[in-house]
Amino acid sequence: MKAMRVVQKSAKTVGAHIREGRFQRSLALLAGASSLLGGAEVTYEHYKGSYGSRVMYSPVVLGGAMTVAGLWGAFSRTAARTLLRWVSLTTMLDGLLGFFFHIRGIARKPGGWRLPIANLIMGPPIFAPLLFAVSAYLGLVASFLRPEDSPPNGKLKFRAKKRRGAWETELPYGRFQKHLAVATIVGTFCSGFEALYSHYKNNFKYKVQWSPVILTPLLMGAAGASIKSAPIAKTWLPAFSLLAMLNGITGFFYHVRGVFRRPGGRKMLLYNTIYGPPIFAPLLFAACGFVGLLASLMRRERK
Repeated sequence: MKAMRVVQKSAKTVGAHIREGRFQRSLALLAGASSLLGGAEVTYEHYKGSYGSRVMYSPVVLGGAMTVAGLWGAFSRTAARTLLRWVSLTTMLDGLLGFFFHIRGIARKPGGWRLPIANLIMGPPIFAPLLFAVSAYLGLVASFLRPEDSPPNGKLKFRAKKRRGAWETELPYGRFQKHLAVATIVGTFCSGFEALYSHYKNNFKYKVQWSPVILTPLLMGAAGASIKSAPIAKTWLPAFSLLAMLNGITGFFYHVRGVFRRPGGRKMLLYNTIYGPPIFAPLLFAACGFVGLLASLMRRERK
């Protein structure tokens, strides 16, 4: 009974911190950890491409930089506002650049965009660079938040009026719900599309492979409706966001199992990780669900 009360009290405290924008350290730590996973995946994906272009090293380097910046930002407010912010922006720009190169890579395949289905499936994963930027986006959001030990909002109204820009006047005080809902839509679309053609390559061998494809429009719809409706943001959005997070964790288990079931199994772990199912891809889908959950817990913008 006592343990239950402690858990409930902790949950209320965490919820209050998120609503008031006081979770900078936690989100910076999460951004650093997700960048480590995303950087590892892009490292072996580009290894498959033999690093044919030097620009393919940029997300590898920036993935490591984001990890360091996120961890440093979790312990230093100054590092969160400076290093984490600029590394996050650079990584997001690199994601856009990678998106351009992936589009060009598809166009350079035999038939180019005249054979969109075949070349989208067999070419470079078109939305993967944008998904890599998800962790950088979380780092950018964290850089504008306040640490968990900051005073409540009521004591900072005068300071808030002096600041300029929505990111500085709204986000540090937990008023960023609509913006995060839009980010949920974009991220979920990219991740769901990647799951669609990745599982299509496998001919949807297992019925569970349909789950992220089905959840994608549901989460996107809930996020879109929450932009106009505050009640939906508090009900349907967190429900589908939690389902997406659970689905991503479940998918991670299946991808790990798929790696182990390849010829050689654990004896050829590195090889099977590189050429097996993308092991961390489901966690990126879960990250999109996490962004949606954050949106549901935050307050709506004043404007």
